[in-house]
Amino acid sequence: MANVTVLSQHVCFGGRQLFVGHESFSCNAPMRFSIYLPPASDLGRVPAVMCLAGLTCTEETFATKAGAQRWAAECGLALIMPDTSPRGLNLPGDSDHWDFGVGAGFYVDATEPPWSQHYRMYRYVTQELVDLVAAEFPIRKEKLGILGHSMGGHGALVCGLRNPDVFQSISAFAPVVAPMVCPWGQKAFSHYLGKERESWRHWDACELVRSGISTNAEILVDVGLADKFLTTQLMPEKLEEVCARSGQSLKLRRHAGYDHSYYFITTFVEDHLRHHARYLT
Repeated sequence: MANVTVLSQHVCFGGRQLFVGHESFSCNAPMRFSIYLPPASDLGRVPAVMCLAGLTCTEETFATKAGAQRWAAECGLALIMPDTSPRGLNLPGDSDHWDFGVGAGFYVDATEPPWSQHYRMYRYVTQELVDLVAAEFPIRKEKLGILGHSMGGHGALVCGLRNPDVFQSISAFAPVVAPMVCPWGQKAFSHYLGKERESWRHWDACELVRSGISTNAEILVDVGLADKFLTTQLMPEKLEEVCARSGQSLKLRRHAGYDHSYYFITTFVEDHLRHHARYLT
């Protein structure tokens, strides 16, 4: 594996959980990701699901908290779990706030300095990492899905909608669906993309669907009704409305009592992986 360094690996449900480092040309910085290879990968290439984590998370978060490996092994799916931003760059202000900068790349390609030199997470997720894992691991590049949580849910929706040739299935837990009108998104976009709001539309799932961009696959979204960010940051009803108007197939499930945490994710992650398996296997 000339292009990656395996930092650690662990046997898990008969497969292998690896943590990997490499030099990223998209981010112009060292990057890390984790990858779960199910038992089926010992026999040949397998489909995979890109799993995008949320604010403050790393490449370890989904791997250690979601409980997804059990179901990935059963479904014959690999899991690809990137970090949420470049790290160790010490850009001005990159560590001042938990919801911006380090751990908060928002899966966009920044256009404003100093972020534009390194914060190119969209290109990293949709191009570089896809090519890298297909070259270095037994992954079927033509059979990829994408899911995410919170900020990562925003990333999954935007990356999936804009790249139907790359991702054949999409799902999200508690996604930020309309970042142009929520505080998290406005903060990130104004710094990464500048003050001209028209350019933000390319990075907003609701605006993409409103403009006619769609996917043939049904999008699965789960939200918890006890999520403290539901009304102020997530606003799932906005995605529901634009999908209904445009004809984009959406299954939006609301769950009483569940919050924003990984306890919510681990409860329903089996459903999400089986959703992806319908399209990928």
